[in-house]
This record gives sequence, C-alpha cells and structure tokens, in this order.
Amino acid sequence: MSTESTHKMDFIREIVAEDIASGKHATIVTRFPPEPNGFLHIGHAKALCISFGVAQDVNAGRLGEGKATARTHLRMDDTNPVKEEKRYIDAIHADVKWLGFDWGEHEYYASDYFEQLVAWAELLIGAGKAYVDDQTGDEIRATRGTLTEPGKASPFRDRTPEENLDLFARMKAGEFADGSRVLRAKIDMAAPNMNLRDPVMYRVLHAVHPHAGDKWCVYPMYDYAHGQSDWIEGITHSLCSLEFEAHRPLYDWFVDAIMDAGGHPRLPAPGAPVTDELRKDRPRQIEFARLNLTYTVMSKRRLLALVNDKHVAGWDDPRMPTLSAMRRRGYPAEAIREFADGIGLSKRNQTIDLARLEFHVREHLNKSAERRMAVLDPLKVVITNYPDDTVEHMDAINNPEDEGAGTRKVPFSKVLYIEREDFMEDPPKKFFRLGPGREVRLRYAYFVTCTDVIKDAAGNIVELHCTYDPATKGGDAPDGRKVKGTLHWVSAAHALDAEVRLYDTLFTQENPDDVEEGKSWTDQINPDSLKTITAKVEPAMKTAKAGTTVQFERTGYFCVDPDTEDGPLIVNRTVTLKDSWGKQQGK
Repeated sequence: MSTESTHKMDFIREIVAEDIASGKHATIVTRFPPEPNGFLHIGHAKALCISFGVAQDVNAGRLGEGKATARTHLRMDDTNPVKEEKRYIDAIHADVKWLGFDWGEHEYYASDYFEQLVAWAELLIGAGKAYVDDQTGDEIRATRGTLTEPGKASPFRDRTPEENLDLFARMKAGEFADGSRVLRAKIDMAAPNMNLRDPVMYRVLHAVHPHAGDKWCVYPMYDYAHGQSDWIEGITHSLCSLEFEAHRPLYDWFVDAIMDAGGHPRLPAPGAPVTDELRKDRPRQIEFARLNLTYTVMSKRRLLALVNDKHVAGWDDPRMPTLSAMRRRGYPAEAIREFADGIGLSKRNQTIDLARLEFHVREHLNKSAERRMAVLDPLKVVITNYPDDTVEHMDAINNPEDEGAGTRKVPFSKVLYIEREDFMEDPPKKFFRLGPGREVRLRYAYFVTCTDVIKDAAGNIVELHCTYDPATKGGDAPDGRKVKGTLHWVSAAHALDAEVRLYDTLFTQENPDDVEEGKSWTDQINPDSLKTITAKVEPAMKTAKAGTTVQFERTGYFCVDPDTEDGPLIVNRTVTLKDSWGKQQGK
C-alpha cells in the first residue's frame, strides 16, 4: 500500500523548499501532536497527511532536490490528566498506522518534558516574567478584559521573584488544593491579542497521569507546553490549523523569554550563554485552514457529547467522523488520504461537501472491492418450469475492474429472492425491470418471464411465479433477443441471513450549527441515520472476515462489522452507488 504524498506544490511546501535551498535546514522535522482525550477524526487525517506528506516529499527528493532528509514525530500533547486516557493513546496509534503512516522511533510525550518545562518556568519566575496568582479561575476570567477594553492586573502580579519561587515550589509539593493557585506569565494585560494577557502556565491538579503516573501536582497548560515541546524536539516546521495563528505570538514570547533568561534545549553546557546562532534554533509555525465537512461536527467536545449522551454507540460508531468509525464503516485508508491530498491547502476556512469524500471512497472501492449479490428487501420468486431438485452453480465475476480477482460459483435453484423494488404490477413506461408478462435477465443466470403474482389476504404481493428460458444460460439469448432489465438475486435454499445496518448522515442539515433560536445542534440529529434490516446474501459471504468490504451489486458498498465475530453476519453500508459529487463535477 503506497502512502506517498500526491500533493502538488502549496505554500507550506514552498516554504520548506526555500528553507532547504537557503541552507537553513539540512533536516526537516515535522510533527503530529494530538491530545489523547478522544479519538482522531477526519480533520486529523488532513493534518496527518500534511505533516507526514511533507517529510515524505523531502525524503523522496520532490522537495529540496535531495539536499535534505526529513522525519515526522508523533507526540502526545498530554497536559490534562483529567481528560486523557490510555485507550485514547492506543486508538491514536491504531489510527495513524491504519492511515498508512509510520513514526518509527520518534514517538514522544509532552509529559516526558515536564521536568524541563518546570525548570524553564522557574527561570521565568526568577527573571520576573512569571508570578503565582491566588485568584480563582472566575476572577481571572472576569479581569481579562475584552477585545475593546484592557484587562486588570491581578493584585498578586507584583509579588517578588523569591516569593513566587517559594509558592511555586509549594504548588509542586502538593500543599495547595486544586484550583487555589496558578502560575501566570507576566506579559501585558492591555495587549490587543487576548492570549498575551498574562496567560496561565500551570495549575494545581492532584490527578494521576496516564503516562507520567502520580509524580506531579502541577500540570502545564497546553499553550505553555505545546510550543516548548516543539522546541525541545527540534521541530523545524510546526504545521497547525488556522485557529492557532492567534496563539503564535504567545509561543514566540515563551521561546524568547526563556532564551533571555538563559534557557535553551540545546545549550552546549549548563550555564552556557545563548548565542545568536542558538537563537535561530527554534520552530517556525505555519497555519493552514482546518477541514470542515457538511453534515458533520468536528469539535472533540461535541463528539464526546454524542458518545456520552448515547446519540451514537461509541467513538467508532460508523456515523461518526472519527477514523476508527470510518474504518469500521469500510472507508479505505487510501481513499481518505486521496481526499485529504485532493482538497489542497489554503489560508481560508471552508466546508467541504461530504459527497467529495464519498466520491474518493467509491473510486477506490470500485477498483478493489469484490462483488457479491444480496437482496435487502426480499421478494420470493418461484421458477415454475425449473427442476425441483436441481442446483446449478453459475460463474460470477468477482470484480470487472480487476481481472486478477477471478470468478466464483453462485448457486441457482428453483426458488429465488429478488429485490421487492425490482417488480411492479403495473409498471410505468420507463420501468425496465420485472412486471407481469415481462422478461428480464437474472445476472449470470437466465432470462425469466413473470407469469403470475401471488398475494396475501390483505392484497400484498408475497410471491412471483416465473418461467425461465434454458437456452439463455449465462445471460444471453441464442436468437439475439434483448432485454432491458438485469436483476440481482440469491437462491432461497442457499442464502444467508445478514443484519444490514444502513447508515445515513448523522445530521439533517449541512451545517448542524444553523439552527433556529431556542434550538441546539443536537436538534439537527437525523432520527433516520441508522436503519437495521435483515437481508438475504449469497453464501460466499459466509467466509468474509471482519473489515472486508464488498459491493452488493446494484445496491452499494458494504463492510463486514467486527460484531460478526461473535455471532451472525452483520454488514455496514459504507456508501451507496449513487455519486452526487461526480455528477456535480460533470455539470
């Protein structure tokens, strides 16, 4: 499976190419830094494809003309033990590998840098650039100011460095209750950028960390740990989504302030000066527009609410936009990568049509998925002139797009099932499927003609009687006559029952936030996003393993669900055969 980037040049790659050409960097280092407080979603896939894709392009010589090497780090930005769990870390590992990316030996954790981050915080305290604040969180928020009004200085802002160092040491020692004190950077309470108004660096939190254990009673805030973690790892290009653009001045301030106080992750010796050359050794942050999809929410907080409030069955519910959900639904990793590469990079936020992602899924599955026959809404058909005890095995093509996929045998017998919608008792002019007196082709089998319609006491059609033409075996008539309709079918005696889960969009509106006054985004949840039916499928599905995706002919693509391993066959509809995006492109 190739995971090579298919990107053309974009503004990020142009910057990287320039940095290599100028000699600024001989090694390009990017990173993917998820917070392990939830599952990765399709938006993360875009970030993964960018960070890993840039490094791949450098190593392949597509960027830098072979004058540099590159690598990508996987780092867990694990600064909040209350929300982070080991299962999220495991899920992140699985999703990144499934998408086709390999971080090799370069897996890191922000929590591994806690000692260094604390040491730098103490440097800033000693330099008068950080202070311990006794205000509550509500009081800090109330004095932060607005976009048009400056904030108000904390009454504890002018504590001496000695007093602050003592208080911070006691915070670390666990003397104070959660939320009773914080360490704040001392920047500018009147700064136009709200992120520079004395942001919190550390808070008291007595919690066990999933990676670091119970060593710490203080934990760094994301904005303090994130930029410095990049710096420690020697990241050359910090590629992140556009919402972090306003945070970049703060990240730069921390790096500058630490160096002014004598700190740097690559000092040649303790106490050595920070030279002009060392000052150049710092990450460059570059922002790009995040991925938004129609009929989808991407906020991790909202995804967690969907799970916790039982709107979905879990993080891997196939209606979710998480990578684990898409894997379970049957989306190929290759299709997701092609989608992420194909939408390109911009500096302007935009919402991508979900149909475009489905287009890439269909494009890949059309080439790779084997075909099977399945009847989702069975209508019984009896071929009255076919021998009672005869079973024939018809040759069926596994994939017309792949000759190497070969053929399979499909049993054919006197009693079959066809789709109920493939029959009309009084068909309109352009209905070319089965009707009384009409002849159609049964795929891979024979021409059949409907001779009788059997109904129950309520007038519902329960059975059709047909005759077949033995001379048309394989689907062609020796006399050259043509039929306009070809139907899929399964043999009643050989069919397997399958639970089929028909998934639709989780929300009824393209933008779930577009709600009337007094309503919320959850009011847009689609009550018909999942319908479960029992279908009849051909016996070849008996050996299909969990995760196998097939095309049910004339119906759509379906993936065998992991729940099948514990019981009867269960399949999830991956995507229908209808291609709305392709039709839009063809206009």
